[in-house]
Amino acid sequence: MNPGHARMPVFLFVYGTLKDGFPNRHLNTGRRVGGRYRTVRPWPLHVVQLPHEDRAPWLLDAPGTGLQVRGEVFEVDETDLQAMDRFEEVGLPTGYVRVAIELEAIDAGPSRLQAHAYLKPPEQLRDCLAVEGPFDEYTLGLAQGYWLGVG
Repeated sequence: MNPGHARMPVFLFVYGTLKDGFPNRHLNTGRRVGGRYRTVRPWPLHVVQLPHEDRAPWLLDAPGTGLQVRGEVFEVDETDLQAMDRFEEVGLPTGYVRVAIELEAIDAGPSRLQAHAYLKPPEQLRDCLAVEGPFDEYTLGLAQGYWLGVG
């Protein structure tokens, strides 16, 4: 591939602190795709507390359980995606995994698309001090009190 050419953008489903108006939005440098989306399959979305983080949204990698989760879709390039992978600690023992999931538009007709999402392995719940949910959306009310400390 010619290094001067832009790579194809990737769709990223954002359901938590990387959404517009939420605490970590400044780390999401992608371009918002219009409309709101939800997962086609149910997924368990929980709000958790850890020793160095509170009110964090975790979408567990347990498709078919939980609820259809609402969020936003962003187009990101490879550089954006790598930066967000680092923030979400992809590849680390306590980090997220990035997988492709199927979404449907809520307010733009019946269109569907595939997007990447950051999911937590369910076994990581054992390290949580508190777990709430499942929820169908991480709202500003649920995010109230969110903080992320340095490990």
